[in-house]
Amino acid sequence: MHILKWEIKAQFKTLLIWSVVFIVLIFMMTSEFSAYYDNPEMSDVLEAMPEGMLKAFSMENANLTTTTGYISLVALYFYIMVGVYAVLLGNGIIAKEERDKTAEFLLTLPVSRRKLLFIKWLAALINTILLSLVIFAATTAAMQPYDLDQAFFKFLTQITVSCFIIMLIFLSIGYLMASVLKRYKSSGKLSAVLVFFLYLANDIMALSDKLEFMKYLTPFKYFEAQKILKEGSLDTTYLIISGGIVIVSMITAFIIYPKRDIKI
Repeated sequence: MHILKWEIKAQFKTLLIWSVVFIVLIFMMTSEFSAYYDNPEMSDVLEAMPEGMLKAFSMENANLTTTTGYISLVALYFYIMVGVYAVLLGNGIIAKEERDKTAEFLLTLPVSRRKLLFIKWLAALINTILLSLVIFAATTAAMQPYDLDQAFFKFLTQITVSCFIIMLIFLSIGYLMASVLKRYKSSGKLSAVLVFFLYLANDIMALSDKLEFMKYLTPFKYFEAQKILKEGSLDTTYLIISGGIVIVSMITAFIIYPKRDIKI
């Protein structure tokens, strides 16, 4: 319990910074919504834009004049940000012991490496839950000037859950990379690059139907806001794939990390 409290406390400043960034960004994004809300002229502007550009920004079916339509547009930006946060969190919560030269102290505690990994995972999980709640609360507060109905809150809940699952995916990937790679600096950089590479792959796929087969390779494709809005639910297949990625990554990390030489 003491280790869990220590890990949560150690990550609190980072969580606070990211929460503030999210709150500011959400209010900035929604402040622009006043120009779109119930404005049919904006729909005409979108219809005049090239189809390729609309697909690249996931705007091909977006109705920016409604609250749910606008949230479906900005959801991708939420996904990217939570992906970066989570992969750095997963990587950093493991690598920081070597970076901060505290590994020797932790290894002297009467706790196995696997148990220590689990405690760190639990602390990271709590952080992702808290950030998800911040996203939901900030978006709700920012959209208060507009008519918010049951459909809006259902959709926002689905987007928040999507953000949480994406965080779990990238958290586990960052966790795995920090457990496998011996150089903590390299694992951190590679983790961040991976997020942007997968985002880029998501954009490239949107430009050509021939690349549809690659949709299983990027988590950003699993929770397309437009699709969720249209179908009213998350895709079961992608939920299973997401769970598989998390489980396989964590099991692999739990197998490799206890055997790895740690620099002290």
